[in-house]
Amino acid sequence: MDGFVVFLVMVVVIIGPSGVIATIGYESIRALGRNPSAATKILQAMIISLVFAQSIAIIALLVLFHLFGGG
Repeated sequence: MDGFVVFLVMVVVIIGPSGVIATIGYESIRALGRNPSAATKILQAMIISLVFAQSIAIIALLVLFHLFGGG
C-alpha cells in the first residue's frame, strides 16, 4: 500500500507541473500569434513562469523523497 501511495503522489507531482508548462507554451504561442510585436515581453513572462513551475516540481519531488525515503 505504501508503494501505491508513493506512486500516486509521484504521478500527481509530475503531471501537475507538466500541465502548467504545456499551458504556458500553448498560451504564449497564441499570444505571439495575436501580437508578434510583443515577443520580448511574452518571452520574459513565459521564462519566469516556466522557472516557477519547474521549481515547484523540484521542491515537490524533494519533499516526496524526504517523506517516503528509506533513510
